[in-house]
Amino acid sequence: MFNLVLFGPPGSGKGTQSDKLVASYGLIHLSTGNLLRKEIADQTPLGLSAKSYIDSGKLVPDQVVIGMVDSFFDQHKGAKGFLFDGFPRTVAQAQALDELLTKKNTAISLVVALEVSEEELVKRLLQRGQTSGRSDDTDESVIRKRFSVYTQETSPVAEHYQLSGKFRSIAGEGSIDSIFAGICAQIDASN
Repeated sequence: MFNLVLFGPPGSGKGTQSDKLVASYGLIHLSTGNLLRKEIADQTPLGLSAKSYIDSGKLVPDQVVIGMVDSFFDQHKGAKGFLFDGFPRTVAQAQALDELLTKKNTAISLVVALEVSEEELVKRLLQRGQTSGRSDDTDESVIRKRFSVYTQETSPVAEHYQLSGKFRSIAGEGSIDSIFAGICAQIDASN
């Protein structure tokens, strides 16, 4: 089983690249945001628990998110592998995910971070904000804050995976196809 974590700040192209990677490698796309929304919509016990935190303005605890990931794995037992989109975001989540994957007799195979300059991200997100309807993509100060939070949160996660030799950083600027080729080269080299 090949398990890939794709990192990158908002606007780095994770969604675009995830779609291409899923199609090319036959991976199952695992977005914790999508999982949360589905569990809540399906009114599962985990979803109801998550909703209670969200409704009170709190972050969903790691154990609830990991529980959802565990359930998702069980629903896709025959998968060739998984693409984790922007998760784990903290070292605690990375450690919990590592423990869960060990119980499933697998592990994270590779972590690829898309490196994009802050100025390029601001430009991309302001452009996206013109059509996305997302208010957080229309305010430059909010975009810069999101970039800062991403950097602070994910730097320790990168270090966690660097220690195991699984972390690769690639340029996230250029054409969609050249960035995709860079990710594929890292995946192919790690297999």
